[in-house]
Amino acid sequence: MKGILLVSNFLFEKGKGSRMVCEELAGKLAEEGRTVIKTSNKVARVSRLYDMLHTTWARRRDYDMAHVAVFSGPAFLWAESTCELLKRLKKPFALTLHGGNLPQFARKHPARVRRLMRSARVVVAPSEFLKEQMKPYAPWIKVIPNAVDLSHYLFRERTFASPSLIWVRAFDRIYNPMLAPRVLRLVADDFPGVRLTMVGPDKDDGSFQETVRVARELGVEQRIRFAGGIPKEDIPLWLHCGDIFLNTTNVDNTPVSVIEAMACGLCVVSTGVGGIPHLITDGRDGLLVPPDNPAAMAQAIRRVLCNPVVARTLSSDARAKVESFDWSVILPKWRAVFRLLEE
Repeated sequence: MKGILLVSNFLFEKGKGSRMVCEELAGKLAEEGRTVIKTSNKVARVSRLYDMLHTTWARRRDYDMAHVAVFSGPAFLWAESTCELLKRLKKPFALTLHGGNLPQFARKHPARVRRLMRSARVVVAPSEFLKEQMKPYAPWIKVIPNAVDLSHYLFRERTFASPSLIWVRAFDRIYNPMLAPRVLRLVADDFPGVRLTMVGPDKDDGSFQETVRVARELGVEQRIRFAGGIPKEDIPLWLHCGDIFLNTTNVDNTPVSVIEAMACGLCVVSTGVGGIPHLITDGRDGLLVPPDNPAAMAQAIRRVLCNPVVARTLSSDARAKVESFDWSVILPKWRAVFRLLEE
């Protein structure tokens, strides 16, 4: 098999972010016998860009093709720079689009985005939402959903949901973690035993401290457990501690954390932003509410807690939906992408 260079953020092992799908993909490809070169795990932005470019050049004889993750904001420069070098090296590459902010970034910088996407042999999006949003810049985008290994996620049908809430995400303002204690305060009025577990690393943007402050001011700090960042393999264990999964984000695409919660059979209550409505069918495998609306999210939680039929339906249908996200289904789609690069 031909070697492949994977260019993305590989920061999970350093506790600086969530585990990216690209990290999972790297492991799957290595298991198949491919030479897999990963870059970069550098935390500092300048160091990360240098490492990506250096690895692309220094290891050029060890790979035949590349896969580059594309993010918005300053990180877009990493993809631009790396892909320019790959073109000079005459290495075919695929792009995977990431993040709910990418369409907004593209509208501000259409020429840059169009030039990058049209330089790739294959462009992949993890959702129909992102494909539709980015179609003006590359109409041939392929959709390959974010994958999970379902064998790691034991399913438990919530035939009766307890007031045990769990939130799993990095503490970052775009994910609006401050909404969770506000919702908790409203639910606590009707369910005195309600508890919330918040799992995820601190992205150092002040959102963690603000979440703690809001919880303290609302008098619900003692009802919240802040677990911090945890190893990827422990996430299913933490998810099984809760019955209702909260996704409070203001911007999103197709988050793996929500897919993981659905795989475990939690009742998902999420903001209906970005690509979430493409992942969750409201009222069937999750409940969707407007962003930054604590009253609406609290009401959705009450609906789950007060109606066992709703809880059971959300739980069982969520698991059924994510069967198509298993690596046994998704990995062949990636193999097809790499075959296109080999042509």
